[in-house]
Amino acid sequence: MSDFFQNGIITTLHNLRNRSLQSLEEDLCGFARQRPMALVLPCLYSELEHPALQQIVEELAAAPYIGDIIIGLDQANEAQYRHAVEYFSVLPQRHHILWNDGPRLQTLYRRLAEDKLAPTERGKGSNVWYCMGYVQALGNIQAVALHDCDIRNYNALMLARLFYPVANTAFNYQFCKGYYARVTDTKLNGRVSRLLVSPLIRAMKKLSPGEPYLDYLDSFRYPLAGEFALRADVLADLRIPSDWALEIGLLSEMYRNYSTNRLCQVEIADTYDHKHQALSAEDASKGLSRMSLDIAKALFKKLATYGVVFDDGAVRTAKACYYRIALDLIESYANDAAMNGLVLDRHAEEKAVEVFASNILKAGKAFLDGGEEIPFMPTWRRVAGAYPDIHPDMLAAVTADYRDCRPLRAAAGA
Repeated sequence: MSDFFQNGIITTLHNLRNRSLQSLEEDLCGFARQRPMALVLPCLYSELEHPALQQIVEELAAAPYIGDIIIGLDQANEAQYRHAVEYFSVLPQRHHILWNDGPRLQTLYRRLAEDKLAPTERGKGSNVWYCMGYVQALGNIQAVALHDCDIRNYNALMLARLFYPVANTAFNYQFCKGYYARVTDTKLNGRVSRLLVSPLIRAMKKLSPGEPYLDYLDSFRYPLAGEFALRADVLADLRIPSDWALEIGLLSEMYRNYSTNRLCQVEIADTYDHKHQALSAEDASKGLSRMSLDIAKALFKKLATYGVVFDDGAVRTAKACYYRIALDLIESYANDAAMNGLVLDRHAEEKAVEVFASNILKAGKAFLDGGEEIPFMPTWRRVAGAYPDIHPDMLAAVTADYRDCRPLRAAAGA
């Protein structure tokens, strides 16, 4: 049960009385008549082999207000794509699988790459970007939500609460970010958000006091949550990064494009658990180390666009300030965990902070040494301007992939 405190400069929508799923879905079915809804699921094929996604699919099959489900399927060969078609066939909603490794979509993506309009690296960001383009190709969607496919304690109430603020025709929100407590029955999780993002934002506030963008980021209770919903007309003008800074990049875009009174965050669950990444302290190309590096780079780049000047001294000051704030927060988290009977490993927490501090220096150096790279994927408005048939071509490719799969499915059914 949440409190009702409003912090920061965006609206927080709390879970004050555990309103029932049935009650929320009754409202959402009414909203759907005026504001059709679609769900985007960025998915690795490997996630089909884990029970978390099976539970998600079972819950989604009973959601009456969702018209379309768009599944971005990565790292799948032809046999695995065919299995995915069977796997998701239990969904009663219209569902669309983007086989991102398939020859048809790969041909289309290469054409985009020729004009430097395609993501330069594969990952969740590029998967989400292609799915956003496909949502626009469908043309009849007005509200879109996205969440990951590895949520271990998923239930339909999470999605209903996530959709509600942007689907409600009486609300004016263009964007809604989900939040929750990253805890299990025994452990306090959410290391990157707790030990990197929050203290780094507060360190940057000391370097650039009064910067409203930092006040905005600091208003989100869980800025790295992978769950968000938005109005479909937002999609055409989004510039998002293709790396692990997707969530921070999306928040930054919404701040750039909309007044903060059009943005909100909603409590979608009391607790939340999903697949945990290793720290990967010895390899900055993997795990939480890679994530921290991408996020720190994104913050340096974004603050520079608001006129914040960085040099070697400023980068080192940011690292030193971050380190002190993060160590102080570990004490707060340890006490909070102890009072709630949760486990918190102080040594592991401090080791994570040391890795993150090192990566802040690396990110700052990369920012100072760079300047030529394009940090974001292009907007879909730009893509459609350069390639007017992109949306019908995406629809045709996805439809043809599914059509070629049907004879095998029919034979299997016989």
